[in-house]
Amino acid sequence: MSVGRHLKRLTAVWSEQEVYFITICVAGRKSILANDVCAAILREEWTALRVRHGWSVGRYVIMPDHVHFMTAPVLAAAKPLSVAIGRWKEWTAKRIMRSRGQSGPLWQAEYFDHLLRSTESRSAKWAYVLENPVRAGLVQSAGLWPYGGFVDFE
Repeated sequence: MSVGRHLKRLTAVWSEQEVYFITICVAGRKSILANDVCAAILREEWTALRVRHGWSVGRYVIMPDHVHFMTAPVLAAAKPLSVAIGRWKEWTAKRIMRSRGQSGPLWQAEYFDHLLRSTESRSAKWAYVLENPVRAGLVQSAGLWPYGGFVDFE
C-alpha cells in the first residue's frame, strides 16, 4: 500500500439491530464481582438501563474482576452509550460498595465497547465470552458458571 492511502471505513452494519459488546473491569482488577449479591445488583441495574436510558441488555457474563455484556438502543431517544454506561457504572458502584461496607472506586475509569457488525460476529463474540470462566479455571463447563445469562434479548 502506498503512503497516504487508507483503508475504507465500513459503510454498513450487517445486522438488523445495532448491538454493542461491552467490557468493564474492576479497578485494580480486584476479584469481587462473582457472588450472588453483586450479580443481583448488576442484573437489576442492567434491567433499569432500558427505562432510564433507552438501552436494552442482552447476554452477559460476570467474572470475578470484570463484566461482559451486549447492549442495544431500544428507543429513538436513547441516550448516548457513554452516558448510559457511565450511569450504570455509577449506580452499580454505589450499591456494590455499600453492600461491602467500602468506598470506591469500583470500576476502572475506561470501558471497552465494540460494535458487532453482523449476527455472525455476535455469535462468535458470545461463544468466546461464554468460555471465559472455563479458561480462567473457575468451572469445567461454561454451563456450570452461575453468573451469566441475559436480560432483554439473547
